[in-house]
Amino acid sequence: MYLYVKARRGSPAPTYRSPWLLYPLFEDDLFGHDIVMDTWDSYFRPSSREEALFLIDRYGTRARIIAGGTDLILDLRSADAERPQAVVDITALPGVDRIVEEGDKIVIGAGATHGTIAVDPLVRRHGTSLSEASSVVGGPQVRNVATIGGNLAHALPAADGTTGLLVLETEVLVLGGDGGANGTWRPLHTLFAGAGTNTLDHNQFIGAIRFPKSGDNHGSAFDRIMRPQGVALPMLAAAAAISWDKASGTVDATAIAVGPAGPVPVRAVEAETFLSGKEPSETNLRETIRLVQDNSTFRTSAFRATREYRYEMVPVLLTRVIGRALARAGYGGFPRLGTEEDGDAED
Repeated sequence: MYLYVKARRGSPAPTYRSPWLLYPLFEDDLFGHDIVMDTWDSYFRPSSREEALFLIDRYGTRARIIAGGTDLILDLRSADAERPQAVVDITALPGVDRIVEEGDKIVIGAGATHGTIAVDPLVRRHGTSLSEASSVVGGPQVRNVATIGGNLAHALPAADGTTGLLVLETEVLVLGGDGGANGTWRPLHTLFAGAGTNTLDHNQFIGAIRFPKSGDNHGSAFDRIMRPQGVALPMLAAAAAISWDKASGTVDATAIAVGPAGPVPVRAVEAETFLSGKEPSETNLRETIRLVQDNSTFRTSAFRATREYRYEMVPVLLTRVIGRALARAGYGGFPRLGTEEDGDAED
């Protein structure tokens, strides 16, 4: 594909130095199909948050944000897609792909790719569930392009990155609206309105995410069951984060997420409340699993799995992720439940 960049309409020659406006003059895929000229009118690549917010405010609902584009391009090429007047590329914004420590938090720019997140030392140490989730998103080509911001903005209850982040007490930096270019931090769960629908206004976009650094007595884990090779569709995913109180021999705090288990990504609050403050015994684990099963809304999907299959796989996945999280928190006596696939429940 070829993409010419011009500073403004009527510019005499293409240049790649301008951060402002990109013109899709000639775009063909390997099969000779025109993939851009009929997809959007103008493509912008601003170099600051202020410029990006100016553009999406100017074009309103006819503007779309793009970073990796692995979801957006497919959406725009669907038969019933509304052609956007402007696509705003945020990959040139300062710090959009950074992964840094800020005080007691790990901050990840919305433009960080899953491939980068999966191997980053800070994420592997303090957000293991996110690292493990990012490592299985799509294939290598997708992971090297797809971004964590796009994964969250797409708001799918089966999204791996979302499931891995839900158990980390994650906050999202929302740019635009009343928060302006500085943005406003808000809890991750407030981002989701329904399957494939987020709560962002047309003049807002995700700038970054952050979650607390992990202590020595805290661990997290992610795992999933997916269709056979060649179809990267998760049938069920689960994540857990646990703080272990060595002095009392009990679970100090628990966070559990299973997806897709409803129209929006959610935590298993009833199960978390039950396990917190208790010993991680076989009896308590079985009750935790039962509470997750009974309070989740599984459905049958023609492309993924049946409701019944997902229900039965909850013990398999939760045994794995709770066991790994406890082991990483310093607990070594996690009980076995005898499931056929729980052999890797501990690291």
